[in-house]
Amino acid sequence: MDTALVARSEQIPASGHAPRSENSRAGRVIVIVALCLILAQAGLRWWVARNGYFYWDDLVVVSRAARFPLLSHDLLLYDHDGHFMPLAFVTAWVVTAAAPLVWAGPVVTMLVAQLAVSLAVLRLLIVLVGRRWMILVPLIFFLFSPLTLPAFAWWAAALNALPLQFALAWVIGDAVLLVRTGRRRFAMSGIVVTATALLFFEKSVLVPVVAFAVAALACYVDGAGDERGVMGELGRCARSVWRRGAALWIGSLIALVCWFAIYLTVIDTSSVHYSTNEVRGLLPGATSFGMVPTLLGGPWTWERWLPSTPWADPPGWAVATAWAGVLALLVWSLRARRRMGPVWLLAAGYVVLAQLPVALARTGPNTAGELMQSLRYFADVAVILTAAAALFLRARPREGFTPPRGRTVLAVTALFVVSSLFTTVTFVRSWRVSPTEAYLANVASALDDWDGVPLLEQEVPWNVLNPLAYPDNLASRVLAPIAPPGLFAESTPRLRMITDGGDIVDAVVWWNRAIVPGPEPSCGYRLTGTEPIDIPLNGPMLEHEWTAQLNYLAERDGRITVALQTGTPVVAPVRRGLNTVFVRIVGSGSALRIGSATPGLGLCIGAGPVGVASYDF
Repeated sequence: MDTALVARSEQIPASGHAPRSENSRAGRVIVIVALCLILAQAGLRWWVARNGYFYWDDLVVVSRAARFPLLSHDLLLYDHDGHFMPLAFVTAWVVTAAAPLVWAGPVVTMLVAQLAVSLAVLRLLIVLVGRRWMILVPLIFFLFSPLTLPAFAWWAAALNALPLQFALAWVIGDAVLLVRTGRRRFAMSGIVVTATALLFFEKSVLVPVVAFAVAALACYVDGAGDERGVMGELGRCARSVWRRGAALWIGSLIALVCWFAIYLTVIDTSSVHYSTNEVRGLLPGATSFGMVPTLLGGPWTWERWLPSTPWADPPGWAVATAWAGVLALLVWSLRARRRMGPVWLLAAGYVVLAQLPVALARTGPNTAGELMQSLRYFADVAVILTAAAALFLRARPREGFTPPRGRTVLAVTALFVVSSLFTTVTFVRSWRVSPTEAYLANVASALDDWDGVPLLEQEVPWNVLNPLAYPDNLASRVLAPIAPPGLFAESTPRLRMITDGGDIVDAVVWWNRAIVPGPEPSCGYRLTGTEPIDIPLNGPMLEHEWTAQLNYLAERDGRITVALQTGTPVVAPVRRGLNTVFVRIVGSGSALRIGSATPGLGLCIGAGPVGVASYDF
């Protein structure tokens, strides 16, 4: 490949016509090479996915998929931390129904989606530039850039990010083809893809806007003459693109209006609060420590504190080098091709725009700047930069410009790939550290020998799902895909717990408080009627989840209600004779309130502990 020869022979036609490609044989070879590169990326991403596992939101999404029917309001119209993503939940439901908590299912979905995205980007490059050897450079950038890596590796993030990337690449291609050919099928295709992407991720509202901008810029960079009338030429191209692509723009607008109507009824937007100073403090880290180094194959090093995700942590000299390299590349591109200023302004504007919603939604006293350096929120920027590179290749060379030699291009591209592969390896080393896989495997093994006696509710270990996710970190929710019916109940005759390692072991109730001895000898507190009685404790209890150990003597089988003074009553079964029942109650107060749910039930209740259940004794 001789880039200099390609550049000298390149003559981009006027807007509305396809760019010239190599002859049919060479064009086929180019496509075959591109497909081989995509397969190489798929192999690399398979290795990345294989070294991952269910993490945080993955467990939340899978839990809802296991607990609710496919076509239920609770699944499809759920406000997931401000996200409206019904098709992501549909995907999770199908995967969970086929193989509950089996990591192979998410791996397949991520790889299929990544292949679709990569093919859409290849189509985008061919539409904008033609089947030319030069398209392999931006294609390689997209395929191996670490910018898309964190959003791919985390399944819940991939269910948002990959459909958005696909929609951006596909609809940009549709927009350019519609303007070029006038064929309505490209309008229909773009509308369907936009509407579908909106049901995966609300950020897809930007898809038609970006498609319009790229189509207009394609028209602009095709223009001849001097560059003094930039705004006038851009206005002319915008009007032409609007007129020729009206079916796509109007159809997308209708889809957006319908989507907004649903979104505003589902998502609570009133909970978003932000500080301008905090937002301003988050943005520089995302750009300097996150996105800019990835343009050169960085950030090379990652930091992680469990249970957080890895975040980019390049050394200061690497950040400075990355900025210098990016600025040098920008200056070179402006000197090499005509009319590139608006193209890079669009790319820079999108970079800022991509950060603002995250900074606004995530700002707060508990938000660390490292959140923005995790890069998972900005994978779509890679598509925008690839489209900008395609417009650079499409633009007319400036007079007197000498393009780089083919060997130079190959060397720089190879250096970028090596740098990106190093960053990928260091990311995987950090990402694969997780206790979740061992925990879930041990729980599943323990459940194979479950004797049918229920467990009380408890939280999973903090490093599997943080308490910030409450109540989604409750074991009954996390284990819903593999839990047999009746595994968790509000009371149990035998107290057992799941350890942090995933084993089921006997447990006890700490004596945080105690039921004081009752007034009746050999009975304690006698329960005869259906009206609840107060059984005093030896001190007050704060609002929390507690376990009450009730030692009782019952005349026959029946049911009782148990609550703290401010809590909701829990119904617990009792058996004839001298027995013990452990009841999980939520509330506060200085007494237990116990009543009979079985008429005529005679019951004596003795002293016992009320407190925290623990297997560490």
